[in-house]
Amino acid sequence: MDELGLAARNHALPLEALRYDVTPPGLHYVLVHFDIPWADARTWRLTIGGEVRTPLELSLDDLRRYPAVTHRVTMECAGNGRAGLAPRPVSQPWLTEAVGTADWTGVPLRTLLREAGVGPGAVEAVFTGADHGVERGVEQDYQRSLTVAAATAEDPEVLVAYAMNGAPLPPQHGHPVRLVVPGWYGMAHVKWLRDITLTDTPFTGFQQAVAYRFRQEAGEPGEPVTRIAPRALMVPPGFPDFMTRTRVVRPGPQRLEGRAWSGRAPVTGVETSTDGGRTWREAELDDAGHPWAWRHWHTTWEATPGHHVLSVRATDAEGHTQPLEQPWNRGGFGNNLVQRVPVVCLADGA
Repeated sequence: MDELGLAARNHALPLEALRYDVTPPGLHYVLVHFDIPWADARTWRLTIGGEVRTPLELSLDDLRRYPAVTHRVTMECAGNGRAGLAPRPVSQPWLTEAVGTADWTGVPLRTLLREAGVGPGAVEAVFTGADHGVERGVEQDYQRSLTVAAATAEDPEVLVAYAMNGAPLPPQHGHPVRLVVPGWYGMAHVKWLRDITLTDTPFTGFQQAVAYRFRQEAGEPGEPVTRIAPRALMVPPGFPDFMTRTRVVRPGPQRLEGRAWSGRAPVTGVETSTDGGRTWREAELDDAGHPWAWRHWHTTWEATPGHHVLSVRATDAEGHTQPLEQPWNRGGFGNNLVQRVPVVCLADGA
C-alpha cells in the first residue's frame, strides 16, 4: 500500500509522449519527496549566503532582470527502472518512464555566485528547497549540494530556473524557482529553491550522505549517484492491451522510434533487437541539436505473425552501453537495463 500511495502521487511519462521533442509539462515525470509547498511568487525570496563576500536576497523580479538563458535538458529520476530489480528495493516503483525533456529558462547559477563573490574557503554550494518532511526518521528540508567547481562550470551550466517550456514553472515542477543541473539525475535538480549556502566543508545532509548512494550492503558508505547512465526508450508500436500493455501490430513494415540520452557523454549509437536481445542492428540517430537533451532515433521492422520482444539500447561517446543484465544495488538507483516491449503481430483478419 505504501508503494501504491507513492505511485499515485508521482507520475511517469507515457511512452507514446516520446514523440515530442519537448515534453509538455503535464506529461513530464514528477517525483515529489514530501508535499508540494504553497508558494506565492510575489513574496518568494532566494537567499545566497555562507562563504560569500556579499550575501544576496533576490525576488523573482530580481532574477528576471538578469540576462535569461534557456537550456533544453533531459531529466531522469535516479530510481528509474527500480521496479525491475529482484529483490525489489521498496520505494517509488518506477518502471522505465521516469523521464522528460523541457526547455528551462533562468539565470546561470555561476552568474549569481559571481555577483555574491565566492569566498576563498568555499568548497560546496548547498541548495535548500521549501519541501519539508521526514525520511527514515529524519525530519528535514530537502537539500542537496554541488562542488563549487560544478556549480560554477560553463558546461554543463547549472540554471536557477523560473520557466519551463516558456511559461512559469508549474507547482509540481518547482514553482516559482528551481535548480536545473544538466546531465545529473533528478535528485540534484532541487525544486522550490529558497536558499543557496556556500560552505567550507562537504555537505553531509540526509539526501547527500545517506540517500542516493550506490550500496550493496547496509551500513557501507557507498558511492554517490551523480550523472545519468545511457538509456534508450522506444515509442510502443501498434496499440495496447489495457491491462498488460502488450502491443498489437499487423504484419508488414513497422516504424520503430524513440529517444536516447546520457548524462556522461553524447549518445553515439542506438541498436534495436526484435528477438529478445539475441541479435542487434543499428538504428538511425537524428542530429544532436542540444547537448544535454535526448536524441531521436528510428528504424523499420518487418513484422511477421507471432509473439516478439522488441528491445533498444544506447551507447555513448565514452563507451558506456546499456546492460542486458542489471547489477543490483540497495536503493535501486541507476538501473538502465535495456527496455523490453512484448508485441503480438496478428495476421490480417485475425
